[in-house]
Amino acid sequence: MECSESAMMQATSRRALLLGGASFAAWAYLPKFARAADGRDPRFVVMILRGALDGLATVAPLGDPDYAGLHGAIALRGDGPNAAVMLDAFFGLHPAMPEFARMYRAKQAAVVHAVATSYRDRSHFDGQDVLESGFPGPGRVQSGWLNRALEALPKGERVTSALAVGPTTPLVLRGTAPTVGWAPTALPQAADDTAMRLLELYQHRDSMLASALTQGLQLEKQAQGDDMKPKPGGGGAAAMRLVARGAAKLMAADDGPRIGALAFDGWDTHANEGGPVGRLAQLLGGLDAALAEFQNGLGARWRDTVIVAATEFGRTARINGTEGTDHGTGTIALLAGGAVGGGRMITDWPGLKPANLYQARDLAPTTDLRAVIKGVLHDQFGIAERVLAEAVFPDSVPVKPMKGLVV
Repeated sequence: MECSESAMMQATSRRALLLGGASFAAWAYLPKFARAADGRDPRFVVMILRGALDGLATVAPLGDPDYAGLHGAIALRGDGPNAAVMLDAFFGLHPAMPEFARMYRAKQAAVVHAVATSYRDRSHFDGQDVLESGFPGPGRVQSGWLNRALEALPKGERVTSALAVGPTTPLVLRGTAPTVGWAPTALPQAADDTAMRLLELYQHRDSMLASALTQGLQLEKQAQGDDMKPKPGGGGAAAMRLVARGAAKLMAADDGPRIGALAFDGWDTHANEGGPVGRLAQLLGGLDAALAEFQNGLGARWRDTVIVAATEFGRTARINGTEGTDHGTGTIALLAGGAVGGGRMITDWPGLKPANLYQARDLAPTTDLRAVIKGVLHDQFGIAERVLAEAVFPDSVPVKPMKGLVV
């Protein structure tokens, strides 16, 4: 029986990537970075947590006398069942993140608290636009700061063409610098014969598409394995772990990606957020597992890696009537990796007294997220401060790179 082109396209959508499913990841593919004189081969991963992470619930200021009253039933506690993991005498980490706690103790993870972008309203769409574009306000460009950072690298260390595959490419990686995409889906696995028949068809009809498909199949083979099959009922937490495992396999290769961005949805906890257990705990458990997958999958490359997890804005300091939190301002950024100068809480803590809250409702931001990212890009890849202020994060001269984030 003859197999139509349409049928083959449907059957190979998971393997071929050309019709790939979730917009979990889009990778900047930079083979063969010139290594530094000290032998470093740096990796950088950005995890975007879309929906606005409750920073006060993730890294709780247990030493602040106003915290427990504001967060009420979902507040973490320093003792008793499901107690927070104390990072110092003041801050406690959510118990759903034991891997991050282990990295923190090993000085391979750090927390930046009371952080925010330059955005001060509460629209997810606009907040994510600012977070990913790197511009002070929303709606100005259709390119992202990470793509512009790639352009700022020495020309000899970039490929000259790229492929971004999937329904969408995260704004942070849109632009003129080369990118290639990979994303696991839950669609059935196609037989090798079917994929090869589709490839043969394209070789006769569209050489550029055939080349793209070949590259996609190679990436998929490298990233996937028997342990990468989605498990029924795994949900968002399982998906985080799955995509991180595949991405780590790609990034561990000598000719694999050095720089990448992942976007994880679902952090909008207006209702039933939960405290030590519940909805947020499940999400944080998935994020924690994803960080562990990167460490395990990168192997020796972990020592030269920095991962930054960031969100568009925080959530209100006080819980609402449905035991959730509404859109806020200040939040946290998490750093992990063997190249992180870790074991530190980095914050100019503003306090949670009513007079200290931003607009009488939010954790007041005291650190600009751009300073954090600038510091990492400068120390990991040697991008000059002037280039960071003018090209990567335009109109940000007053925001200086944070020092000492990378060792």
